[in-house]
Amino acid sequence: MRRRLHGVWERSRAEELWRSGKEVELMHRAMGFAALAVVTLAPLLILVAAADPFKRRGFALWVVDGMGLSGSSAHSVQRLFAAPGLVLSATSVFSVPALVVFGLTFAASVQTGYEKIWGLPSGPWHKVWRQAVWLAALTAYLYAEVQSGQVLQRGWAASSLRVTLTLLFGVLFFWWGQWFLIGGRVHWRALLPGAAATMVGLVGLRGFSVLVFAPLIVSNAISYGALGTVLVVQSWLIGVGYVVFGGALLGQVWAPEEDKRVG
Repeated sequence: MRRRLHGVWERSRAEELWRSGKEVELMHRAMGFAALAVVTLAPLLILVAAADPFKRRGFALWVVDGMGLSGSSAHSVQRLFAAPGLVLSATSVFSVPALVVFGLTFAASVQTGYEKIWGLPSGPWHKVWRQAVWLAALTAYLYAEVQSGQVLQRGWAASSLRVTLTLLFGVLFFWWGQWFLIGGRVHWRALLPGAAATMVGLVGLRGFSVLVFAPLIVSNAISYGALGTVLVVQSWLIGVGYVVFGGALLGQVWAPEEDKRVG
């Protein structure tokens, strides 16, 4: 019976998913995603928010919205990541190229993760423009997502519309993002399951954040100050990275074999 169960496990897609996760070093990539997200997305969204005359909390609002925070936990994050009014004027000549380098490195890490998941060779260096376009699209997507929460927040009809749009555009972004970063080398039909799995995972992570991370932010802010809040947010970003790559990996395992042909 034990050998039979072991044989069933080895032939199952769950075993294939587990083995593929080890091969692409899923947790390692998730931690790298979180580290680069802090030095890339935070400055980018703060700069975008600083250019907006009405809102100056781009990254903070994205974290609050993504984690489902409210009350004291939301206030702790907003106070930590709120953009000062002089961000644009204080931006130095050196900081802009540094932000570009970190941003392209972040996009390249996501691209490499997708290529490893689909068993593709690394793309040529001169295709770096794909990383720049993807990063710009990601920034625009995240900022639009935050602002939709400010506009569509009154009444069940507006909330239902926002949830629908969030799920729809989220699936479309992760679907397009995979296809664009890997240069269309995998049939677009094979990428849809991974995009859908990514959004399901992000919804689940948001629920987990409400139950676990939100109380931790409050308690850690009291015990450790701003550092405690940073640690919780960093843990959440690791979860986001795990979902982004894990969703794509799940899609790769479950995608029909005939759609996995390299284009």
